[in-house]
Amino acid sequence: MCRNIRVLYHFDPPTTEAEIRDAALQYVRKVSGLREPSAADAPAFERAVAEIAQSTGRLLAALTARTAVRTREHEREKARLRGLRRAVPSAASLAPPRRR
Repeated sequence: MCRNIRVLYHFDPPTTEAEIRDAALQYVRKVSGLREPSAADAPAFERAVAEIAQSTGRLLAALTARTAVRTREHEREKARLRGLRRAVPSAASLAPPRRR
């Protein structure tokens, strides 16, 4: 249904309102189990997205950084390397099954 939730805090350049809204939409989709709400549910769905985006923006503004600023390029590279590690089969998975 949805991609993984991503870190939005402490980036250079700073996280945009569009990125915050996209994360809120992703969260509401995951929690509700709906990719697209029905016409009857659309107002509640959009209200939830707006409220979560607003709360997330306030949270990000209030946090105090204790680590180095993240860059999107570095985070993309870390994700790429994680994907490569998942794609390469481990030695244990290549071994023939053991008989008992």
